[in-house]
Amino acid sequence: MNNSPLAEILRPKTLDDVLGQEHLTGKNGTIRKMLENDTLNSLIFWGPPGTGKTTLAEIISEKSGRKFYKLSAVSSGVKDVRDVIDEAKKQNLFSGKSPILFIDEIHRFNKSQQDSLLHAVEKGWIVLIGATTENPSFEVVSALLSRSQVYILKALTFEKLEELADISVSKYNEINKTKFSLEEKEAFIQYSGGDARKLINSVELVLNQFKSAKKNKISNKDVLSVLQENMALYDKNGEQHYDIISAFIKSMRGSDPNGAVYWLARMLVGGEDIKFIARRMVILAAEDIGLANPNALVMANNCFQAINVIGNPEARIILSETAVYLAVSPKSNSTYNAINEAMAFVRKTGDLPVPLHLRNAPTKLMKDLDYGKDYQYAHSYQGNFVDLEFLPDEIKGTAFYKPSNNSTEKKIHEQMKEKWGNKYDR
Repeated sequence: MNNSPLAEILRPKTLDDVLGQEHLTGKNGTIRKMLENDTLNSLIFWGPPGTGKTTLAEIISEKSGRKFYKLSAVSSGVKDVRDVIDEAKKQNLFSGKSPILFIDEIHRFNKSQQDSLLHAVEKGWIVLIGATTENPSFEVVSALLSRSQVYILKALTFEKLEELADISVSKYNEINKTKFSLEEKEAFIQYSGGDARKLINSVELVLNQFKSAKKNKISNKDVLSVLQENMALYDKNGEQHYDIISAFIKSMRGSDPNGAVYWLARMLVGGEDIKFIARRMVILAAEDIGLANPNALVMANNCFQAINVIGNPEARIILSETAVYLAVSPKSNSTYNAINEAMAFVRKTGDLPVPLHLRNAPTKLMKDLDYGKDYQYAHSYQGNFVDLEFLPDEIKGTAFYKPSNNSTEKKIHEQMKEKWGNKYDR
């Protein structure tokens, strides 16, 4: 019997084995083409947990014939990076191929740690492959990002997770000489949160529980009866990461400062990245508070800047102050709805022509074509306002922004009525 975890046994060994990333690994996938042409450059894999970032890095190393070094940004420092680079330089001289340095959770490296990689990447001593669940535009220094190609790994679809559940059960049966089958798969898939590794682990956990019960058919009820008792065993960085940030956001959106502080504490005690928390508060300030309290966005942005300067453990105080402020602020999603409606409208109506009076007229020909004609400069009129049409003729009078019922936007609504009358009340 193989005593290795089922997830390790099922770890893909070739690109053909990788599920759900056909845009990278399929016949015309970019990773496959890169390996076929032996044109390997530094890469950043960005995607949710359990989508195959580490696996892809290992396959690339194996297929390209390069030595593989792996570091975790959670537990490694600048010295660890330099030690690997020194060893990689020697390996490069020996084999003629730059070794791969894989850094898991590269978004957790600070600027100085990321900068320590730059020279080695530029000199070609290593091929860097970084893995991150966070947007690399925010988390990877620009100099390193400009020297790397970012590839997005997609969350596994429901169908791919169903397929993986069947593969997991089949392999389990083969190893353990059992005859399990799944009556339902929804509980496994919901529990996995799209994380392939978590799904395989949960399958193994459940089947182990029923191995001696002479029960072959596994239902959703059976799955939940086991997983609810063992939730903490596997719920570390995957689903919990998303569930708790969701609870945090919803507490602030729901104006409950106590809920917000509790979920903030859960994230801080669990070691969540403080920049991730602060960035989500910036988004909430714009999406859920908006013009009901414009200072909320200033507060959230100042929080993001401050925690980068202060760091832990004092950052908790700044995060708490901001979370409470956002929670007790009046709420409005009017500007969030406005831009969503406008973008949907643009996709539906296409590129409507800009009215002539709003066009720029830098040349005589454009002026002769009436570009800019009849435009009226608002500052030349009383109250810095002139009744002019600013939408294409085909959609004039369309209202995208609809003020919400709060004190700030009530004033905005009154000002709009004073200027535009009933034009945007249709």
